[in-house]
Amino acid sequence: MSHLLRRHAPITEAAWREIDEEARQRLQPALAARRLVDFAGPFGWERSATNLGRVDALAGEPVAGVRARRRRVLPFVELRAPFSLARAELEDLDRGAADVDLDALDAAAQRIAVAENLAVFHGLAPAGIGGVADGSSHPVVPLGDGFEAYPAAIARAVEMLLSAGIEGPYGIALSPEAYTGVAGTAERGGYPLIDHLKAIAGGPIAWAPGVTGAVVLSLRGGDFLFESGQDLAVGYEGHDADAVHLYLEESFSFRVATPEAAVALRGG
Repeated sequence: MSHLLRRHAPITEAAWREIDEEARQRLQPALAARRLVDFAGPFGWERSATNLGRVDALAGEPVAGVRARRRRVLPFVELRAPFSLARAELEDLDRGAADVDLDALDAAAQRIAVAENLAVFHGLAPAGIGGVADGSSHPVVPLGDGFEAYPAAIARAVEMLLSAGIEGPYGIALSPEAYTGVAGTAERGGYPLIDHLKAIAGGPIAWAPGVTGAVVLSLRGGDFLFESGQDLAVGYEGHDADAVHLYLEESFSFRVATPEAAVALRGG
């Protein structure tokens, strides 16, 4: 039996398909980190840690003439976002209703996507995770005043990466506010600003809820490592006469292998 306990839920197979599809549609645009870092897995719920390939010497000798060393690992973190769906809405779904209220699922998907992006780009210290932006070895680049200043700031970040010997192409993660501004701005002559930024970076621009400002990072591979245990999935927690209580859950580790491979940008 799966740890998600879906078989115990008073939900039909058709309703589960609709719930899973709705979750996929809501999560896919928001999971910016997965489009910009190396993703490995999923390796399953049982996977508990990432091998770091290093050891720590233990004090003393368990037996004279025998040394002991402890392997270093990075434990996985589990993220869970609970939500509830009205049983009446699920019954209407089974009747063929096309306007079922799944707003609670949509909100949970947004929350857990933000949490994942936040962990990858800005870190999750209690879990031992350092973020791409906060762990960068480069100075923070100011974004300047107004979106028209973004091309110069992005070009400066790319120059810093090139000077450090970090090859491209490069991706850009933008906060929702920055993405909205960039997408709605045209340079002189009507050339879309977002296309100019893509040309400078040579890679994609990701709408990244949870990110502060912007991050430019190399997409050459091997620099930012996301290891998935349980990929995002909907599980069952319980139910009462009025609602079914569910959750979105995942487990993962993340580590920055090359701090020189990213540059953080901030407003002002």
